[in-house]
Amino acid sequence: MRLVVTFALLAGAAFAASSVEPTLAQIDDIIQKFAAKEAEFAKARGNYTYRQTARIQEIDDGGNVHGRYEIVSDIVFTPEGKRTERVVRAPVSTLQVILLTPEDEQDLRDVQPFVLTTGEIPNYYVRYLGRETLDEISCYSFAVKPKKMEQGKRYFEGIVWVDDKDLQIVKSYGRGIGLLKRNSDNQFPKFETFREQIDGKNWFPTYTAANDTLNFKDMSQRIKMTVKYEDYKQFKTDVQIKYDTDESKTPPSTGAPATPPPAKKP
Repeated sequence: MRLVVTFALLAGAAFAASSVEPTLAQIDDIIQKFAAKEAEFAKARGNYTYRQTARIQEIDDGGNVHGRYEIVSDIVFTPEGKRTERVVRAPVSTLQVILLTPEDEQDLRDVQPFVLTTGEIPNYYVRYLGRETLDEISCYSFAVKPKKMEQGKRYFEGIVWVDDKDLQIVKSYGRGIGLLKRNSDNQFPKFETFREQIDGKNWFPTYTAANDTLNFKDMSQRIKMTVKYEDYKQFKTDVQIKYDTDESKTPPSTGAPATPPPAKKP
C-alpha cells in the first residue's frame, strides 16, 4: 500500500497552474487535436526499428531480489518489409512466485507505451485535470478511463500528460485493465511510461517503470519492472513495389510487434 500511495503522490506532485486554464470548448479542441497527433505518431512509430529490454524482479520482505526475468528483443523488418521480433537475449527465468500471462503480454505491447489516437478516443472518457510543468515541459493533464470493456481486450486507466505545444503524450501513469475470467486472480502493477522526442517531431516511449505490490487472494508479492525502448531507427528498404497490368499489389503492412510480457500471477 505504501508503494502505491507514493506513486500517486509523485504523480500528483507536479500539479501547478502555469498559465490561463482553457475553456470547455478549448479543452474539447485540444483533445481532438492531440488525438490526431497521436494517430500520426502511431503511424510513424510503425516504421521504426528499435530494441526493447524488459526486466522483472521479485522482491522479498527485506528488499532483496529473489527472482529475475529478462528478455532483450529487436523489433525489426524482414527484407520483404514485414515487422517482426528477434530475440537477442533471454536468460533462464529465476522467478519463483509469479508467472507470465497473455494479459501481461498485451499490456507490454499496447498499454504501457499507451497511444490515444483519434480512433481510440470514442472508447475512453477523457477528463481535463489542469496544467502542469514536467521537466520544464508545459503540459495539459488528463484522466483517462475506458467507457466499456470487451472480453480479450486490454485498456489503459490513469493519467496522461500532453505537451501543450506539440500536443502529444509525453508521460503516462496508470495500469492496464480489462475483463478477466471468473475467479481469475490476475493482478497488474501501476506503471509510469516516459517519452522523448526522437525524430525532432514525435515523442517516442523510451522508458517504463513499475515498483508495486501485487495483492493476490492468498499472498502479496512486490515486483519491480523496467522496460527500455532504445536505438530507434527509421526503416528503409530497397524493395521495389511492382505493378502488373491487371491489378496492383500493395506493400505489406507493419503490424504491432508481439513482445514478451511482465510477470505475474501465482
